[in-house]
Formats: sequence, structure tokens, C-alpha cells
Amino acid sequence: MLLETQQLEIISVNIWSILISLANLVIIFLLLKKLLFKPVKKTLAARQAQVDKIYDDAAAAKQTAEADRAEYEQKLADVKAEAEEILTDARERADRMSEEIIGDAKDKAQAKLERAEEEIAQEKKKAMTELKDDVSALSVDIAEKLLGREIDEKDHAELIDKFISEVDDNGK
Repeated sequence: MLLETQQLEIISVNIWSILISLANLVIIFLLLKKLLFKPVKKTLAARQAQVDKIYDDAAAAKQTAEADRAEYEQKLADVKAEAEEILTDARERADRMSEEIIGDAKDKAQAKLERAEEEIAQEKKKAMTELKDDVSALSVDIAEKLLGREIDEKDHAELIDKFISEVDDNGK
């Protein structure tokens, strides 16, 4: 029987021992929870907050960069439009100036042409007058030689008028 009691003692379950082991386990769990799990959770939460902050900062930087890019593109478009407007204005001014210069040159050329025509007309009149004087003097000389007498003013005027009318008729 002794052997049997010894075997039973080895196999037997001691409730006090189980309760003490369970109490030890609960105490160790609570200690570990208070001393180990809470600080680890705090550290993980702090790291998660840092990571979230980094992501938020990155998103904000991305939004800022996109806003800056949009602003840059808008300014670039405005500058291109302004440059195009300046070029258009410059072309228009150049066209106007060239038209003015051409118009002035045409006006000056027309004025010179008119002046030249007037000078030609004056020279023609002068030449005709000189020619009339020469012809009248020559005709008086010829008439004196042919008639053998001197011609007075009245005869002289008649001869000149007759000669001029004949020259005008032949010239036309």
C-alpha cells in the first residue's frame, strides 16, 4: 500500500499548488503588463504618430508642390500670352510704321514728280518764250531783208502772231 499511496501522491493533484501557480501567473502577467506592455504600446503609438506625421507632411508637401506647379504653369501661360501680345503689338506698330514710311515716300515722290513737271512746264514756257523771241527777231530780220524796208511795231506784232499760230497748228 505504501507503494500505492506513493504513486497516488505523485499523480495526485494538489489544489493549493495549482491555485498558487495561477496566482503567480496572474501576478506576473499584471507586472509584465504594467512594466512591459504599456511602455511598448506607448513606444509603438509614438512611432505610429511619427510615421503618420511624416505621411501627413509628405501629403502637405505634395499638395504645396502641386499648387506651386499649377501657379508656375499659370504664370508661364500668362507670360507666354503677354509675350505674344507684345509681339503682336510690335508687328502692328512695325506694319503701321512701314505703311507711314511708304506713304511718306510716295507723297515725297509725288511732290517731287509734280515739282519736276512744274519745272518742266516752266522750262517749256521759257523755251517757247525764248524761241518766240528768237523767231520774231529772225523773222524781223528776214522780213526786212525781203521787203527791203524797216518794219514798225504794228507789222511786227502781226507777223509774230501769224507765225505763232502757224507753229501751234503744226505742233498740234
